[in-house]
Amino acid sequence: METTHKISKGGLWTSYILQGLVVLMFILGAVNNILQTESAVNAAVDMGYPESSILYLGIVLLLSTILFAVPKTKFIDAILLTAWLGGAVATHVIHSDPLTLTLFPVVFGILVWLSLWLRDPKLQKILSSKK
Repeated sequence: METTHKISKGGLWTSYILQGLVVLMFILGAVNNILQTESAVNAAVDMGYPESSILYLGIVLLLSTILFAVPKTKFIDAILLTAWLGGAVATHVIHSDPLTLTLFPVVFGILVWLSLWLRDPKLQKILSSKK
């Protein structure tokens, strides 16, 4: 017999708030890259990225973030954003940055998936230990 997970109103609202915060942060980063602000350019170049790549990175991040906000594409874009964050972790590790900076993208990745898990019974079932 298949059991269904009931989504509480509080869990639903929490998921939307978390997703909104994640989307806001990614959009701010993407816009900074697209506008090629001084802080975005300096940070990217300091991390070893060529200045010519900043615009393209911003466009990829913006598109992935917008699609993450669309219900039909949220899972594929959660994977894309997780990959983006994995690149951020790798960049911090390569530069021997402090653990706090290295863990920041990990926390965001957890928030991406938590926001989906809180409102999707299928994802809850896949990730639960109950068969």
